[in-house]
Amino acid sequence: MSATSARKSFFGRAIAVFGAASAAAAAVEGGRRPRDRDLYELGIDPVRFHSVNRG
Repeated sequence: MSATSARKSFFGRAIAVFGAASAAAAAVEGGRRPRDRDLYELGIDPVRFHSVNRG
């Protein structure tokens, strides 16, 4: 993999994680459950999400 390709891959992944974190935070703030896709992106098992302490 070239340095340019690796850089694009890093930034693309960083943007995806930031977007998932923003979407999940907005859902929790609004009293909703985040989408499974966003939870997976953040490394959170959607099945176990209910056990995460949000307080």
